[in-house]
Amino acid sequence: ELKRRNVYKVAVAYAVVGWLVMQVAATIVPALHLPDSFTSAVVVVTLLGFPIALVIAWAFEMTPEGMKRTEDISPNENIPQWSRRKFALFLVTIAVLAAALLAYQFLRPKPVAKPPTKIRSATAIPEKSIAVLPLVNESGEKDEQYFSDGLSEDLITALSQFAGLKVIGRNSSFQFRDSKDDSRTIGAKLGVAHLLEGSVRRAADAVRVSAELINAADGSTLWSQHYDRPYKDLFKLQDDITAAVADALKAKLLNASDAATQSDRPPSGDLAAYNAFLQGKFYNQRNTEADYRKAIEFFQNAVRLDPKYARAYADLAYAEIFLTDYVSGAQAQSGLAAARIAVNKALALDPNLAAAHGARGLLLIFADIDLAGAKAEFKQAVELAPNNLDLRASLAEVHASLGHPEAAIEPIRQVLAADPRSDGWYNLLAIDLMALGRLDEAERVTEEQMSLQTSAYAQALLSSIEALRGNAATALAKAEQIPPGKSRDFALANARQIGNDTAAADAALKALIDKYGKTDPYLIARCYVLRKDLDGMFAWLDRAWAERDNNITILYYDPFLLRYKDDPRFAALCKKIGLPTPAELAAAPKT
Repeated sequence: ELKRRNVYKVAVAYAVVGWLVMQVAATIVPALHLPDSFTSAVVVVTLLGFPIALVIAWAFEMTPEGMKRTEDISPNENIPQWSRRKFALFLVTIAVLAAALLAYQFLRPKPVAKPPTKIRSATAIPEKSIAVLPLVNESGEKDEQYFSDGLSEDLITALSQFAGLKVIGRNSSFQFRDSKDDSRTIGAKLGVAHLLEGSVRRAADAVRVSAELINAADGSTLWSQHYDRPYKDLFKLQDDITAAVADALKAKLLNASDAATQSDRPPSGDLAAYNAFLQGKFYNQRNTEADYRKAIEFFQNAVRLDPKYARAYADLAYAEIFLTDYVSGAQAQSGLAAARIAVNKALALDPNLAAAHGARGLLLIFADIDLAGAKAEFKQAVELAPNNLDLRASLAEVHASLGHPEAAIEPIRQVLAADPRSDGWYNLLAIDLMALGRLDEAERVTEEQMSLQTSAYAQALLSSIEALRGNAATALAKAEQIPPGKSRDFALANARQIGNDTAAADAALKALIDKYGKTDPYLIARCYVLRKDLDGMFAWLDRAWAERDNNITILYYDPFLLRYKDDPRFAALCKKIGLPTPAELAAAPKT
């Protein structure tokens, strides 16, 4: 009976035609830059239509008088049958079309993949360049790591103050601690011609330092020296090493220079205060709540031992500010108040201390949301320490916060050239590019970062890029690859806001508000952007401003919120914050 009613033939014909339709959809959707959901819809509709076609084939028949219900046809009445020849011809025709489509997909010229945007210059490595690798701790005590790291950073700082010399930043050079790579490979990865390496041993009241200057290309030693000095002569030892390296480099690298006046040392020369300062710096680099608290204790000890230690006060302010990322309410306000006292003390002791101006700039952003004031502080800090990468990047990002992300691009690229393996600079560059709508460039920058080191934040950026493109399925897939944590939570919620599952989107937003509503109102507002709920967005932005959520300082280079900068409420919010309105920004000269 199934055969008599042509059900088998309908099934075969539908399957072949349906498969062809899905292949056509898969081909034209990317070509027309349609959203991925279009292909999914075609597949779902085609699959759902299959059982419907079979039911219709069973229940209805085509007769010479037209379509009739099968039950209305006499059992003896002949139902027209598809001829085998015509049916075979139909299948062959469909098969030829399908084969042609497959051939097109396989043989068409593939789009040439754009190579990753290389931040590091493709030109020859400059001869005037050096990376200080972390000195090996040979003291036999793991707790002494801070000391060898501190001496390594001191060398980086000292060499960075010579004109005409490219010195790789700490974040990149310290990635080669205990590296098995040869000197040529390390030099190529860091983009330098020379490496400085060595070891430190501290025992009782003596310090032994071995240092070696290496030609990265062939591994040959250009200079080496062993120093055995009393611990009380530590500062003299550091100066001797810096002078010796500078002398060895000067003939090859430098035209002329003298070190600038920036210093990490206590003015009293108190080694106990300096030792406490080095321990504070060590913990400050580890970026956890517990480590920031330890850093604060060591910096407080340093200024207790030397009340005129301006650099220790400045770094104490930094640690107090960074700790506010982990606390809220009264604790955060108390930390910011302590930071303000510390930075004011540092500047009173040394008005020309770049680190102190940088700390005040950061405080103006975190505590006061005063971007114009922060810009002035960072600008002065960079003038005092032009080779300080953190300060240069901070100044660039203040330009972006004030509505000029295009002005941040080149400075961040320059910072990356000097610190080419630091993921933070890649993140900043990608965000600035996203704000300018240059999503393909932002994606390549982030992928280059991911090729160096995977990070949850970078993965979240890749998901955000897909969300900006409107690719809900891809954004969600990338979000699901992020390890558990804040970045994953927001990436998943954002991706679901642009999908078709309203219930899932609502549930994800509610979960975010329950978990992060008190600490991250600005990021909640961004979630409302993706829902296209402008009332909700501005309500949460007002809350972010009321609670002084410092994320609100990225308003002018947030690619999600910038979509609605023409809304009058956006201009009103800018007025509250002290930012120029979009109209004022458009009329003002570029700075």
